[in-house]
Amino acid sequence: MKLRGTAGIMTGMAAATVRGGLTRGARGALSVLAACLAAAASGCGTEHPRPLPAAALADAQTFPYFPLYWVGPTFQRYALAAVDGQKGYIASVGDSVYYGDCAHGKGVFGGGTCLLPLQVTTVIYRLHSNGALGPQHNILVRGVPATVYDGGRSIELYSSRVAIDVFSDTPSRALAAAERLLPLNAPGSATGDLPPPVYCPGLHGEIGAGLQRVLASLPSRACKQAGAASALAGALVRPAA
Repeated sequence: MKLRGTAGIMTGMAAATVRGGLTRGARGALSVLAACLAAAASGCGTEHPRPLPAAALADAQTFPYFPLYWVGPTFQRYALAAVDGQKGYIASVGDSVYYGDCAHGKGVFGGGTCLLPLQVTTVIYRLHSNGALGPQHNILVRGVPATVYDGGRSIELYSSRVAIDVFSDTPSRALAAAERLLPLNAPGSATGDLPPPVYCPGLHGEIGAGLQRVLASLPSRACKQAGAASALAGALVRPAA
């Protein structure tokens, strides 16, 4: 998805850094080895993590600041392993839910030494450019703009006042999770369109016709206002002829 100069970018850059520098095979082997050496803490190996305490889930279900997204108590073959909730909330990072067998604490990308199959982080959106995310492309997911990067394993969706960052170990799992998002602490559905963003996301690169139409229809004409503000700022700093 944890930190960025703006919450969205640092999340993506940190996740990419965690994955960078090692081949997937080597990284996976090292992660499994390290996690299993710390099995008592991480729950790796033949042991599955203990069921999430009801109090931990209740803390997330009453999270008061914004809709906190998840994909249900289980996703594919993975159970919900940990949640941040209100007690673990850090405004600059957001609030996360973690799926898999080895989540054991809050981290930039999951549980420390473990490569989680899925983490979903919701954070208040702060205006930024996605240029720092590296190779990427823009799509529509559940009717809202989204940026796919990190080889498809990371997807950032833009909805209401938040960005929803989906981090996974495979591109197919990341996309499947993005298509099943729903609020944990508010009414909502895992199908249908998500609420449109009330801001103009700082997309980088090509924007297709369908996505352009969605951006043009955002509440309060957010992208037109953002473009006008940017043009005005440029004019103010441009030296006189």
